[in-house]
Amino acid sequence: MATGRPSGPVASQDAEAFGAEVLAQLTPLYSAALRLTRSRPDAEDLVQDTMVKALRFADRFAPGTNLKAWLFTILHNTWRNGRRGASRNPVAADSELVELADERMAGGGPAVTPETLLMRSTLGAELRASLERLPDAFREAVWLRDVEEFSYAEIAAMLDVPVGTVMSRISRGRRLLFTDLSTSTTVGGSAAIAVDTHRAIP
Repeated sequence: MATGRPSGPVASQDAEAFGAEVLAQLTPLYSAALRLTRSRPDAEDLVQDTMVKALRFADRFAPGTNLKAWLFTILHNTWRNGRRGASRNPVAADSELVELADERMAGGGPAVTPETLLMRSTLGAELRASLERLPDAFREAVWLRDVEEFSYAEIAAMLDVPVGTVMSRISRGRRLLFTDLSTSTTVGGSAAIAVDTHRAIP
């Protein structure tokens, strides 16, 4: 729900503080943008667009909610919007993206499991390589849940899919990931993840 901010000096101070909080998320936003675009220049552009929209529509962020999740939702929506090559009015489209980020944030925090603990504590070269071998949809869902620690509902808002689809992608992605890690450890090398490309990813 959009929240109004007071006018005058207090509003200026609020805007300054909000801007600082947004800038504090620059590194994780850039990492997410790089995973999506696979291009440093494109990732930089995507982060810049996200920052501009976040600051432009700062009054739509509800204080006390998850700012990082709100920013990630704007970033993912902006990325999808760019890929679709939408020809709608830019101002109207931007407004819709920010509203989606605001209205669809809900849900509790992620549960801690042995798999998530392993993800957080051993995100080394081998694990990163296995993550890179995952199909895009699975990789992003697993990363957002187990590394960034977003809730299922927050991820659903970011990816614009139902919560059930998020849970399915995470479950299947984890199975592929840990099978790959186990195989790599057993044979002492990197194993390709076998995925049936004829099956549609939900």
